[in-house]
Amino acid sequence: MLLASLSTTIDSIPIGNPTLYAVFFAIVAALLLVDFFTFKTPPPGESVSMKQAGIWSAIWVGVSVIFAMGLWWYLNQNFGTALANQKVGEFFTGYLLEKSLAIDNVFVWLMIFAAFAVTPAMQRKILLYGVIGAIIMRTVMIFAGAWLVTEFSWILYVFGAFLLYTGVKMWQNHDEQDDPKKSGLYKFLQKHLRVTDDTKDETGQERFVLVKQGIKYFTPLAVVLILVELSDVIFAVDSIPAIFAVTTDPFIVLTANLLAILGLRAMFFLLSGLADKFHLLPYALSVILVFIGAKMLLLDVFHVPMAISLGFIATVLTITAVLSVKYPNLGKS
Repeated sequence: MLLASLSTTIDSIPIGNPTLYAVFFAIVAALLLVDFFTFKTPPPGESVSMKQAGIWSAIWVGVSVIFAMGLWWYLNQNFGTALANQKVGEFFTGYLLEKSLAIDNVFVWLMIFAAFAVTPAMQRKILLYGVIGAIIMRTVMIFAGAWLVTEFSWILYVFGAFLLYTGVKMWQNHDEQDDPKKSGLYKFLQKHLRVTDDTKDETGQERFVLVKQGIKYFTPLAVVLILVELSDVIFAVDSIPAIFAVTTDPFIVLTANLLAILGLRAMFFLLSGLADKFHLLPYALSVILVFIGAKMLLLDVFHVPMAISLGFIATVLTITAVLSVKYPNLGKS
């Protein structure tokens, strides 16, 4: 019964093929090069401006819209309008979901960079490496998740229960901001890696690794990079099951996820200046996770139309953003 439900309510036809995947990964590689060469590092002592971050955030959203339009044209030509509308609708819902859940990841990065006093220039470099690592790790996790859903359809109930639990815990603990330097993970890295307090070499350049008397040492910047990569793995454990509530088509899951990740660097610098103004967004994320978890648990009982899912996510984000600006002290302890 569950398998029949999946085939009719989530995705009737997986659209991925080797050509589509090859084209998409070529697009991702090209976009990474564009990001690397055009999103310029600010001069020493300066941070990325809100204007620059805003423009680039808009560009990345525009790129995703153009990709969706191209995907719709391809599907319409080869499979018909009905399937094209369905898959592109799934893409936009998954993309918005991944973008919204990434906000919590950005807030964690802000804490990590603040705790280690990372300069804006190194923040850009660390985030670039972090995005590349996230693309690789999430690709593996998405294909693994797709295989699990195909082989063990009941795992969607596990995903749903996990998201429900995570959403409730996020609501309860949204004010807890632990110092990354006091975390067990940081202490573990200090214990098992040869770490120096220095971050610069003899020329004054900031490095991830320094060589002293022929011995290699990791700098605090390398530790920050590891923390950033691991934080994405932790958040992917939430976001990837969530998008499987929208669609089990691996190609749609992958494209929505990776295109959302590609804009994370610009979104980080945009939100770094707006974090205090939108302090209620963690509440929105918890509500969205509870909604998605409940949707997965009720999969065999009631199918929530995709348009309602997309509208619900957009409405929750909009309401909490407006309330954050209108009531700056609401929800603060």
